Amino acid sequence: MRVAFVGKGGSGKTTLSALFAGQLARSGAPVLAVDGDINQHLSEALDPTAGPTAFGAPPLAAHLGDIKDLLRGTNERITSREAMVKTTPPGRGSRLLRLLGDDELHARHVQRVGDVPLMVTGAFDENDLGVSCYHSKLGAVELYLNHLVDGPGEYLVMDMTAGADAFASGLFTRFDMTFLVAEPTRRGVSVYRQYRDHAREFGIPLAVVGNKVTGEDDLLFLKEEVGDDLLTHLVLSPWVRSAERGSPRGELEEPNRHALRVLRETVDAREQDRPRLHRHAVEFHLRNARAWADEATGQDLAAQVDPDFVPGPVRPS
Repeated sequence: MRVAFVGKGGSGKTTLSALFAGQLARSGAPVLAVDGDINQHLSEALDPTAGPTAFGAPPLAAHLGDIKDLLRGTNERITSREAMVKTTPPGRGSRLLRLLGDDELHARHVQRVGDVPLMVTGAFDENDLGVSCYHSKLGAVELYLNHLVDGPGEYLVMDMTAGADAFASGLFTRFDMTFLVAEPTRRGVSVYRQYRDHAREFGIPLAVVGNKVTGEDDLLFLKEEVGDDLLTHLVLSPWVRSAERGSPRGELEEPNRHALRVLRETVDAREQDRPRLHRHAVEFHLRNARAWADEATGQDLAAQVDPDFVPGPVRPS
């Protein structure tokens, strides 16, 4: 199952992504965390004691061409890596991947941080200033999700870019469950209304997770603002504060551990709709083809869509 954490910057979505992924890993479940936020802080959240330089695997964006070559495989509809854009969907001959499978992409880009295997998209750096937007770096992870066939009891947990920027690509449609993290303030719930409308348009399961709740007034505010979409909440956490300082003390509070259990129960209660995921991949590919990609590549990229193809189970390597 693919799980995305979204929300306003500073809402705690990175912390929640790390806590949820860590809970899954400690339970023995196969899990892969993906840092898709421009700030790239998920590694520190997964292991607060390790420091910001502990993660050394190369980012996906640094090897986009190699990733394209791997994923297009023998798909005759994709003539070259240059003709493969970030939205290109798989078809017959494409290389489909298992979560944490025995392949060069996972071998190169995944590194365990604390209890959790992690993969990162790459930070926005000086070479990108005035030249490209951050969403160009997300192309590699969008291709990865398009070609991923995750199995029962497997989890991909992605920390998405903050705020409404998450809508700048079709990536937000590639998840089985989206958790929107909201603080009990007007600014904290502002992103919720935008996400709610897009989620309804595309049939994306969405639930709100209140964060940094200090009392009944905070909880009442969230209930009034988001209604039945409020799934659960976490209280303001001294443990998280100590972890953010690099020296976590004790253990996460029981109300917050309970909230994490609710998140997992919610994810586990869903059934993956693989045809929907692939349908959205094709839809956004066609949108991008018309908007810019046909002109950029000099090709009719609608021809890359393999009719009636839906990614199925991947045979073990």
